[in-house]
Amino acid sequence: MAVRQGAELKERRAENGEAGYLRLLGDRIREGRARRGMTRKILARDSKVSERYLAQLEAGHGNISIVLLRQIAHAMGLPLGDLVREEPDRPVELTLLIQTLGRLQPKDLGQARRLLTETFGAAVESGRRHRIALIGLRGAGKSTLGAMLAQQLGVPFIELDREIERESGMRLSEVFDLYGQAAYRRYERRALETVIERYGRAVIATGGSIVSEPATLDLLLSTCYTVWLTAAPEEHMSRVVAQGDTRPMAENQQAMEDLRRILAGRNALYAKADARVDTAGKTVEQSFRELKAAVAE
Repeated sequence: MAVRQGAELKERRAENGEAGYLRLLGDRIREGRARRGMTRKILARDSKVSERYLAQLEAGHGNISIVLLRQIAHAMGLPLGDLVREEPDRPVELTLLIQTLGRLQPKDLGQARRLLTETFGAAVESGRRHRIALIGLRGAGKSTLGAMLAQQLGVPFIELDREIERESGMRLSEVFDLYGQAAYRRYERRALETVIERYGRAVIATGGSIVSEPATLDLLLSTCYTVWLTAAPEEHMSRVVAQGDTRPMAENQQAMEDLRRILAGRNALYAKADARVDTAGKTVEQSFRELKAAVAE
């Protein structure tokens, strides 16, 4: 009964969310053409989308394909991503800043971020080294080594997954089953904010996918000294299986291929950490020594 009610609530929220999004999309198209001095007739001509269809869309009643949205965006000279974003429109200064950053070479973006952090992140930088966050894929040793490090330093050890369960009032599996990935990401962000606000000193073991959400990753990097714990794919797999937890790879004949793809997709994000400790082929004691050396630098 509880599962059915949860599913019905999820369905109602999805319907309300879709209606709200369609209104947002319609407002954005109407305001976008207004800023460009385009009548609906001109936009219809340039995008090859009928005026009647545009009127429905601007009223929040349209159900449009991504191809037609792409035509409308191009006709207004807008990036498609700006048109379909779920968040409210950005402030003008932020839009200009993004344009400036977009013109930089990839090698210069890291320096630009450091300059922004040094200028605007000074208030949190002093306390950042007192919170140590361990990132990396499951099976890298975050829980084991994190608990050891916290005991050594005499600070609380926080497993962010447990904080998410406390924040949501349910198990992680229930969050995913009832509300989906997006809800999990919101709970994860709120749990991290709560931990940062509550603990000036701590060791935090994060979920393996925390780097997938840019805003949460930025919060983590700006408020915690981060260490990437890594290992070979085979070791990640064997350690998770040894713990009796095969959920991510259950009934998946391509488990190792999927694992390698996940690692490849996240490597550049994990690499944003302040330090890296490779636990491959090492005992817990060896890895712990390297972790202590990494946080002492």
